Amino acid sequence: MNVWIAIGLTVVGCYAVKLAGLLVPAGVLERPAVRKLSALLPVALLAALTAQQTFATGHELVLDARAAGLVAAGIALLLRAPFLVVVAAAVLVTAGLRALGG
Repeated sequence: MNVWIAIGLTVVGCYAVKLAGLLVPAGVLERPAVRKLSALLPVALLAALTAQQTFATGHELVLDARAAGLVAAGIALLLRAPFLVVVAAAVLVTAGLRALGG
């Protein structure tokens, strides 16, 4: 029963956050600082999430095959490869190193 209460509260909270975003006046959204923040914040959040998922295991920092996969993806991005190629490069490098024991 507690799980369903948590799910219900999460649903209500998500809907409230979405509704709050829709209720922001257009004048506030047109401010340069807000526009710049809205452009940069998703990139920063995704970068932080990627770093946390790549270099952390529990409460420890690690350097393993995931980091090599991230480097491979970065190289593919620098070469302007399509998104699927970037993902495939990261997967292949990570899986290859793990198969080799790394």
